[in-house]
Parts: sequence; structure tokens; C-alpha cells
Amino acid sequence: MSSATFRNTLRVIVLILVASLVIGPLLASFFGGFKTNAELRTNPLWLPDAWNPQNYVAIFLDGNFWRYMGNSFFISSMTVLLTLVVGAAAAYVFSQIRFFGSRMIHSYLLLGLMFPFAAAILPLFIKVRDLGLLDTYWAVILPQTAFGLSLAILLFKAFFDQLPKELFEAAYVDGCSYLRFFWSFTLPLSTPILATVGVFVFVQSWNNFLLPLVVLNDRSIYTWPLGMMQFQGEYLTQWNMILAFVTLTITPAVIFFLAAQKYIVAGLTGGSVKG
Repeated sequence: MSSATFRNTLRVIVLILVASLVIGPLLASFFGGFKTNAELRTNPLWLPDAWNPQNYVAIFLDGNFWRYMGNSFFISSMTVLLTLVVGAAAAYVFSQIRFFGSRMIHSYLLLGLMFPFAAAILPLFIKVRDLGLLDTYWAVILPQTAFGLSLAILLFKAFFDQLPKELFEAAYVDGCSYLRFFWSFTLPLSTPILATVGVFVFVQSWNNFLLPLVVLNDRSIYTWPLGMMQFQGEYLTQWNMILAFVTLTITPAVIFFLAAQKYIVAGLTGGSVKG
């Protein structure tokens, strides 16, 4: 066996192992939703002996489930929208406009990547309370947007820096303003990086548990992680119901990620090389 063949074989084996570690828990959760509690104890990982969709049907007919999903979808969508708008605009300024202090401000914003979210939870709660936003959607949306801007600006700027400078120079000669160039040229060319940042922000917001736990007390605006906590309390011993609930709640994030997968690869690689 040649060295190239050996490396390719080893690469395939490693990829299969990594994929198994990622997909295995998802499949186990999905299969577990069709099993009884007795079967879960004897056969927790493999296919169910009898495919019983009763657990999934019961959750679909539960109004609380749809309320939790609706709340999470609204919060995640608004977080993505605000992060894309503010992050893309800020990165465009740092990429195309030179002004005094731009590097310092850019570096200051990137410091957010090294700041753990949990460390800010207490002052964040105090600020949200002082603004009168407790038990509102904005108590979750605004902090998530603020913490997502560092990564968004980093990725956007790396991508914008690779756009042809000649395009902007030609547009500037024709009288195109910075704002019009950003809206008419930069954003249409930035679909890959918009999708990349959008997926990262959406998945992070969709799975966020700590922030909603701290700032939300009204069950009518609970997100699905908080709803999962309530659901687990009601069905403490019915792990098949819990697994079915988990499977249904993580499915939108998985579908969203898979749908935007090709854009994620293009967005990440687009800002990594000069072209």
C-alpha cells in the first residue's frame, strides 16, 4: 500500500469515527422516542423492536410544545437578523473605510471572543432588569446579539477584505456612495458568509439555556430548553417521552445547518485565502 493510499484510508476512518460520534447520539435519541421505558433499559441504542409513534404524536398534540418552539424560533430569528445587519455593517466599515482609531475599535470588539458568557450573567441580569426588559423576548435577543457580534465581525471582515478593490473603485468613480455600494454590491456577493454567520448564531441562540433561565420567569415566553426543563419535571420517569421531545426540538437546528452546509464551507474558505 502506497503512502498516499494509506493517508486517504486513515482519513476516511477518522472521518467515519467523528461522524459516528456526532450522529450516534442523534440516532439513539430518535430511536428512543419510539421505544417503551422497559425497552430503553434493555435496548437503549439499537433499533426498536416495535415502532410506536405514540410518544411523538402526544408531543405534537401538546400546545406547550408549539409555544416553546415558536418562542425559540422568534428569538433565534431576531437574533440572527440583528447580528447580520449590525455585524455586516460594522465589518464593512472596518474593511472599506480608514479612520482614526479603527484598528483599536476593531481589536476591542474582537476581545468579546475571549470573554465567557457565563462570567457576564450577573451584570447582564442587573442591566436587563434596570432597562425593564425582564420577561420579554428582548431580554434574550439583545444580549445574544451583543455576544454574537465579535465572531460575526471577525468573519465578515475577513470575507469583505477578499472582495475585489477594483469593483469599489469603479463604483466610487461612478458616484456610488458607501451605503449604496454596501447594499447593492457587497451584500449580494456575500451570500456564503451571511449563511455561515446566520447558521452559527441561529444554532447558538436555539440551544441557549443559561440566559433565558436567568431573565425569563413567564412560562408563556419560555424557549424550548426551558420547556425541556419543565417537560422533564412532568415526565421524570418517562425517558422515551423526553427523548422524543429532545429529538423534535433539535430537528430545526439540524435541518437549518444541513441546508446551509455548502454556504458555510464557501463562507469560511472565502475569507481564508487571497484571490
